[in-house]
Amino acid sequence: MNIAIIGGDARYLELIRHLTKNPQMDLTIIGYDQLDKGFTGAKQAELEDIEPNKLDAVIIPVPGTDHQGYVETVFSDKQIQLKKDWFHSLKEGCIVFSGITTTFLNEAAGEAALQLVPLFDRDDVAIYNSIPTVEGTIMMAIQNTDFTIHSSNVVILGLGRVGMTLASKFAGLGAHVSVGSKHQSDLARITEMGLTPFSLEELTTHSPNCDLLINTIPAKVVTKEVIQVMKSHALIIDLASKPGGTDFKYAEQRGIKAMPAPGLPGIVAPKTAGAILGRVVSQILTEHISERSR
Repeated sequence: MNIAIIGGDARYLELIRHLTKNPQMDLTIIGYDQLDKGFTGAKQAELEDIEPNKLDAVIIPVPGTDHQGYVETVFSDKQIQLKKDWFHSLKEGCIVFSGITTTFLNEAAGEAALQLVPLFDRDDVAIYNSIPTVEGTIMMAIQNTDFTIHSSNVVILGLGRVGMTLASKFAGLGAHVSVGSKHQSDLARITEMGLTPFSLEELTTHSPNCDLLINTIPAKVVTKEVIQVMKSHALIIDLASKPGGTDFKYAEQRGIKAMPAPGLPGIVAPKTAGAILGRVVSQILTEHISERSR
């Protein structure tokens, strides 16, 4: 398989190492000109040097593209733009991988009738990634507070794949954990876990007593009303994708530290996060090879 990796951060160095171990995969990397050319075991090239109609798969950075098709290039000073007509020039059956989708990426892949795989929408990737996310959250909590997690009041918003791991690990550290959700099934699960459940509508009755508030919900849930009644020493860590779910401006006015922290796995554990992506991408491509050979 001819695979192009276009842009990416430190996680993608491990992803590249993982894929180069497979003799069935021929890798070309674009946007890595600041690395030693012998470092990766893959061919380095410029975007204009590759032939899109010969590619079986394209892997673009975790954040996808911006609204103009530009991708993240941590290891290059050059900007890389993937225009919609470039996607149209990819060969039929080409798979496009990203971490998350964007409007531009959805439109470009849809119009070109390409299979788009947003890796973070997969349960396996999200659950594996919750481990470095939670470790990073614990690190941030320790570094930015003057009290122990043990015996502190921790409020977690959302019981998704990250929220579940957060609740389990903070409870394991001895915190008094309350979890807010709008789903009745989540509230039942929180009760089963021995933690305190509450509806998101009741957040303002729980925020006054919390020492640490952790949000995983990509919607404006930590509002002015929620922050207004919080203790002055409280810390807010927002793990939701940009722009987050917190009124950061009001938190600053109120003197409460509120920290946006999307993409923690790539910051605190890029090697592990990249290995996770490498295993899943390799599995998908191997299955694709098997299907083609039938």
